[in-house]
Amino acid sequence: MHDKCFPPIADAHVRVLILGSLPGQVSLQRQQYYAQPQNAFWKIMGRLFSAGPELPYEERMQRLIQNGIALWDVCAAAQRPGSLDASIVHTSVVPNDLASFIETHPGIGLICFNGGKAADLYRRFVLPGLPATMRAIRYETLPSTSPAHAAMPFEEKLTRWAAVLQN
Repeated sequence: MHDKCFPPIADAHVRVLILGSLPGQVSLQRQQYYAQPQNAFWKIMGRLFSAGPELPYEERMQRLIQNGIALWDVCAAAQRPGSLDASIVHTSVVPNDLASFIETHPGIGLICFNGGKAADLYRRFVLPGLPATMRAIRYETLPSTSPAHAAMPFEEKLTRWAAVLQN
């Protein structure tokens, strides 16, 4: 059984694409990006874009879109027992068609990875197939917002995530 990602959250004016690896079990159940309550993603988005967890999900999405932020995942589908990125079975990964997405969103000047696993999956499964112009897009690997990456204090994560404001 493969877990499947959600459609991208974006409009035509995207400047920054934030890529996760694959939605976790709580997100899949709720059909929402970063739905795990202990995940710091929405708390960080609240501080950066007033798109915090206290708002309804649709409103959070709209605030990100208004700020030129898109959300998606590197994997369209993959086998993953549980929610840990380390459990993704690499031989099962089906990457999203990021080349087409980037082509239809030419304003993307920065790709941010939510954690090292998303960056690793991108380098492995997406980057080799991209044309040189797309490989030249600036990217930033940011600390995972997952509760599994709790060793880094929230304020430090927030400081690092402010990179999404720089494009």
